[in-house]
Amino acid sequence: MPAVPIAAPTIEPGLQPGPDSGLRSVEPSYGGPVRVAFVGKGGAGKSSIAGVFARLLARDGAQVLALDSDPMPGLAYSLGVPNRETGIPAEAVEEYEDDSGRRRHRLRAGLDAGAAIEQYSTVSPDGVRLLQLGKTRGVKGENSLSHQGYQAILDALQKQRSTEPDSTGSLADWAVVGDLPGGTRQPFFGWGRFARTILVVVEPTPASLLSGRRLARLAEKASAPHVVAIANKTREEADADLVQARTGLQVIGEVPFDPAQREADRRGVALLDLDSDSPMVAAVTALVSTLAAKEPVR
Repeated sequence: MPAVPIAAPTIEPGLQPGPDSGLRSVEPSYGGPVRVAFVGKGGAGKSSIAGVFARLLARDGAQVLALDSDPMPGLAYSLGVPNRETGIPAEAVEEYEDDSGRRRHRLRAGLDAGAAIEQYSTVSPDGVRLLQLGKTRGVKGENSLSHQGYQAILDALQKQRSTEPDSTGSLADWAVVGDLPGGTRQPFFGWGRFARTILVVVEPTPASLLSGRRLARLAEKASAPHVVAIANKTREEADADLVQARTGLQVIGEVPFDPAQREADRRGVALLDLDSDSPMVAAVTALVSTLAAKEPVR
């Protein structure tokens, strides 16, 4: 059956990448480890790309932390580890009162963010450490301490987003790859605060393009890091141009539709363990090279 043609690209007003749009079209250089967060509409393929990206980055010699705040288990499968969804245990977190008397939470005394990562993350193939938010369960707030512990680690990583020195030196050399919850608010309302670059994964479909466009508009209004797009599941030469035109985001990578990824999903295994020579792996390899060149790993 021939492919159904998609309407010709129409540049959305105010969304063209460039100096007049409010969107940065040139990747800045940070001189530190790669810190990225993947986001997009549910089903766009962000978890699949994030897992391959993290493992390939580790193969290049980086010390990689994969952060999974998405309640769906995609990142664990794409990394090739069992999905535990346990998160940080409640006993790792303590309550305290700040100077105003307000009750807050932090990692318990003697446990800093680096030690918590070492203790509570899962080591995946190629040495990537996976730290999961943990699935919300039971009565509302039942595992809130676990979530507070995860947030404390995000806070510590946020301090390392720039090259400015701070007290969390144990995290300075970590490359971080985050898989954010599906949707259009999470990158700019806390979940992606550790990232220097937000990677919006967009399929060349109407719903995914709309989601990407909304993310672009939020990026203009929020105090956001660098925001760019990845055109995923492309089938035609014009698909990447369509994604850039409809979202206004600079497309820095294109990942073709790959039957091997669909088979990996069906089996519940990592694509790298099923077919390391697949077109998707080749495309993500190029993406790693692009970002590592801009944010060199120490």
